Amino acid sequence: MILAIPFPDLDPVALALGPISIKWYGLAYAAGIAFALWYCNRLARNSGLRPTEDDLGDFVVWAAGGILIGGRLFSILFYNLDTYINDPLEALRVWHGGMSFHGGLTGVIAAILLFSWRRGFSPFALGDLVACAAPVGLLLGRLANFVNAELWGRPTDVPWAMIFPTDPAGLPRHPSQLYQAGLEGVLLFIAIFLLARNPKIRARTGTLSGAFLIGYAIARLVGEFFRQPDAQLGFLAFGTTMGQLLSMPMLIIGVWMVLRAPFGTPVPAPAPAQK
Repeated sequence: MILAIPFPDLDPVALALGPISIKWYGLAYAAGIAFALWYCNRLARNSGLRPTEDDLGDFVVWAAGGILIGGRLFSILFYNLDTYINDPLEALRVWHGGMSFHGGLTGVIAAILLFSWRRGFSPFALGDLVACAAPVGLLLGRLANFVNAELWGRPTDVPWAMIFPTDPAGLPRHPSQLYQAGLEGVLLFIAIFLLARNPKIRARTGTLSGAFLIGYAIARLVGEFFRQPDAQLGFLAFGTTMGQLLSMPMLIIGVWMVLRAPFGTPVPAPAPAQK
């Protein structure tokens, strides 16, 4: 007999006010963005360089838009295209879920490139700050996946296997959301945090951004070995998953960035206005 840990009695809804419900998943996005703004401001403070705290305060709206648009678009194109072809209006029903990290990352990168170009400083300078904070958002997102009992792992007989209430097969499975929270969130944050403490590494603009891409790609490639592939896609070429295929270019680009850095010339912050 295979034993499994009972799934905890967790409500995906954090707060319900009449017809309005606030879910943990939405709170995870909001908390991740709020933390990123605070932490990036902390890193940029007293650096004497762009982006400044004012730049970051303006950029947060761009970043949020990039996450939502890019995440939704990739979910449609790479994971559920047939569904949206049959029902195009489903693309607007965001409350039904459907977000892709790789799409959100692409959206944020596009926002970084455009915002930095308009402000006149290297996008890699902004990307390095975002890379330091992003793992916390990933951690919160994976924890929200766990609370929602979604994106669970493959069947297993390990002692810590769980039976998820959303699994129609009712099989003991890896709690892969927690694995990914540890890899993509905790370990990646610690790695980037330690790298950012080295002044020589921070001076090589683009190194932290590249390290983030490398770290996430490796974490996702490993995590996907425990995660159940999306039902509508299954396993792809050579037993890979869509998450692994989308992570491979990240790994290659990240390695190139680390080897190629630094990018651009640091731009001094404007002198404070005299009162």
